[in-house]
Amino acid sequence: MKPPLSFITAILLIGVSIASAQPAGAPVAGRTGGRPPVPVRDPLAVGYVKAAELPDGQVPPLEADGNFIIGPTHAPAPEMKPVADGQPKGTVYKFTLRSTGSKFYPGIARDQPAPGGADLAGAGGNTIASHPAPWTRTVSVYVPEQYVPGTVAPVMITTDGDNRAFNVLDHLIPLKKLPVMVVVAIPSGGGDAPGSERGLEYDTVSGKYSDFVETEVLPVAEKVANVKLTKDPDGRAVMGTSSGAAAGMTMAWFHPERYHRVFTFSGTFVNQQWPTDPENPHGAWAYHETLIPNHPAQPLRIYLECGDRDNLGPRDGMHDWVEANEAMARVLAAKGYRYKFVFARGAGHTDRPTISQLYPTALQWVWQGYPIAGN
Repeated sequence: MKPPLSFITAILLIGVSIASAQPAGAPVAGRTGGRPPVPVRDPLAVGYVKAAELPDGQVPPLEADGNFIIGPTHAPAPEMKPVADGQPKGTVYKFTLRSTGSKFYPGIARDQPAPGGADLAGAGGNTIASHPAPWTRTVSVYVPEQYVPGTVAPVMITTDGDNRAFNVLDHLIPLKKLPVMVVVAIPSGGGDAPGSERGLEYDTVSGKYSDFVETEVLPVAEKVANVKLTKDPDGRAVMGTSSGAAAGMTMAWFHPERYHRVFTFSGTFVNQQWPTDPENPHGAWAYHETLIPNHPAQPLRIYLECGDRDNLGPRDGMHDWVEANEAMARVLAAKGYRYKFVFARGAGHTDRPTISQLYPTALQWVWQGYPIAGN
């Protein structure tokens, strides 16, 4: 059964707003009130991966793989802003999905703790409770002006409805620095953390979310935007931040026949999965703990970023975002993957200035090796 649609006139979206970074060396508070300050981690500490430290303000070389340290200053790249009037601009089409039309996700929401009660996310998530709750989400489909109707295009999926690629593509496609690609920006079903719809979709370590996108989102995107999306996994990428980054890794890991390119910031490669899966009881922590080390290398190209003030949770020893991303870099290197890991000084969780600094060159690295017409 196809999900119901609501067609909205296509509009171009404005660029992402830029938040100022906190002073270097200052502890930063967690995203949720009541958490202790996040300590500043040193990428040169014993046990961290060896990395090339770049002069402040520089970004890693465009084509280079491996580990890099940047910051603490993070100025936005000019490609994050809209192109000038009169320049080619993509068109954004929108459509609405509802839980009533989904066979994968009927919808849940996390219960709130009683006044004075313990955090429901405690005890490794065992005390979490949720209840049925419908969701509605509006998906955006970016189609570059250079797209020729009827042709097959590469595609990038972004989680949390992330639209930062739109302006970047408007700048870089005409310069033939990126292929003429479509972007499908899919919001989550709402909420955050274990017990929420977003948590269920993004932190579950299985092929379910990829199947949802493949069968309930992409066919509608093609119809609404009048595009044809490639089935070639080398022409398909997933971009995300935080748990959305974990979702991107999961989409590619469980379905490498669909996706070969993964693009992440502050990836939640930690133990956020709920309910617990006996096959992977540690959730996305399993990627660097068992899945990648114990599995033959898959044909994936993976970009990772984390900040020196990234999230650090107190529970279960598997909620350190820096440790998780460091471990990802370590195991990817050991298995011979094509990967790039950027450790950002002066950056918190999903740090907007850092993402705005790195996005254009990171996107080009992710798509390196894919043919660009006219080159």
